[in-house]
Amino acid sequence: MKHKTKILSSLTALALITSFNTSAQSNTGSSLNQDGFYLGGNYGYLRVEGDDDFDDDKDAFEGIVGYRFNQYFALEGSYIDFGEYGSDLANADTNGYTAAIKGSLPLNDAFSLFLKVGQLWSETDYSALGATREIDDESVFVGGGVAFTLTPNFVLNATYSVYDTSLEFDDVDDENFETDFKQASVGFEFRF
Repeated sequence: MKHKTKILSSLTALALITSFNTSAQSNTGSSLNQDGFYLGGNYGYLRVEGDDDFDDDKDAFEGIVGYRFNQYFALEGSYIDFGEYGSDLANADTNGYTAAIKGSLPLNDAFSLFLKVGQLWSETDYSALGATREIDDESVFVGGGVAFTLTPNFVLNATYSVYDTSLEFDDVDDENFETDFKQASVGFEFRF
């Protein structure tokens, strides 16, 4: 995951440099930023639900980088730390990266609804009955929420997302345990 962190940091730096260049060269005269790069973050409540011993409630943190093509459509990537969850007998620690398509429906100048659909690439370190293992997983997710524009550059949001994940225990009869991450969060976007 360390090389993925370097890649995300590089992409974020590139997005910042490009967006400062773009905003220095353009002056649209509009009160709302309809397109361009944005950075953001979310903090929320995570509910882990599954057919295994890993059910738990935890905090989750998310860093976001995205590009808005217009007021209706954006591409977004994020890094999410789902934290450690489980019990003393079985526990796991998951983090991952996402890529998503985000659609927005403006209700007025301040409020908009949005829907995200994408892919989660996650890494889980788990321990069960004394056995430890690291697994990688790919899963889909869907999320939706409401955004409130405070200024042309600063937006608050509330989001609910569901990630369809699975944990594989090769040492226990090659079983797969379906686990859903359900995340309710609040956060912000800073648009360049």
